[in-house]
Amino acid sequence: MSDTFDPWASEKIVLVSDATAGLKAVIAMDDLTLGPGFGGVRMRPYPSAAAAMEEAARLARAMTYKHALADLPYGGAKSVIVTGEQRLDTDARRALFEAFGDAVADLGGSYIPGVDMFTTPADMAVIRERGAAAYCAEADPSPWTARGVYAAMRAGVQGVLGSPTLDGLTVAVQGVGSVGGELARLVAADGADVIVADVDTARAEQIAEETGGRVVDVKKIVTTQCDVFAPAALARVVTREIVPRMSCCLIAGAANDTLDRPAVDSDLLGSGITFVPDFVANGGGVIHEHARAMGWSDEQLAEAVDAIGDRVLELVEESREYGGSLVDAALARGRRRLAEARG
Repeated sequence: MSDTFDPWASEKIVLVSDATAGLKAVIAMDDLTLGPGFGGVRMRPYPSAAAAMEEAARLARAMTYKHALADLPYGGAKSVIVTGEQRLDTDARRALFEAFGDAVADLGGSYIPGVDMFTTPADMAVIRERGAAAYCAEADPSPWTARGVYAAMRAGVQGVLGSPTLDGLTVAVQGVGSVGGELARLVAADGADVIVADVDTARAEQIAEETGGRVVDVKKIVTTQCDVFAPAALARVVTREIVPRMSCCLIAGAANDTLDRPAVDSDLLGSGITFVPDFVANGGGVIHEHARAMGWSDEQLAEAVDAIGDRVLELVEESREYGGSLVDAALARGRRRLAEARG
């Protein structure tokens, strides 16, 4: 993926507008080779329609590879709802998602939305009420996302540092909401020393107390001395400018779009920092939603999510064999699966 992302390379871009509901949205479907596009609905301000379209398309591309690497029958898709800074009251939010649900229904099943930044299972339930398919309406996938990231982290530590557990290592978790908080608990239970940061200081202090960890300022967490950095909040937190100041050996987290631009992966590799691709590490959530749709047992779901660790170990070996990073190995694997599906 080049640093200059071209939204027009997507299979389909749909612009949605409903003046009555105050809805402005972009639905991007990157590649539907493997099945209908599945991807979350992100809700936030954007400086322009072009910026919203670019982010939706870029994230949809990542979803294409997330599903391909997880062996799931979905294409890559993502949507963004453009909002102002104001908070919506309950009625206004319902009207917004009713209008969005109508737009999704009009796509005839080619797009399946789910939760993402600032959207909720209740929002997905409203979309369903409008006759559209939607995932994440009944259950929160966050614990399974955290479990998958933990499996990826453990495998990364084993493959890169040669340690079978996290015991004695320091893990810095950026953002301790529903996913990051659970991840902090999992790594602490595995013997890691935990460092946390969150814009909600009280929440960070609570998780630190639970895990026996400590809190650092949100502006310092990326460069804090640690073995593993686990971004679980904001996108694009690892930039070319910040790489020289990072002190970790491994990056494995839940946040989407961790790297500011694709070239940062090469910068990390040159600095001796291994980046586990976010679209591999955070696949537990989409696996959870597919499992619910297929009626899998909890045991089947757990096995599929834990297999993320096996996948990371395979990528470590492939990167060593062919040279390059884990991102290079993951993209190559994803392209092979798409090519095989196309016949």
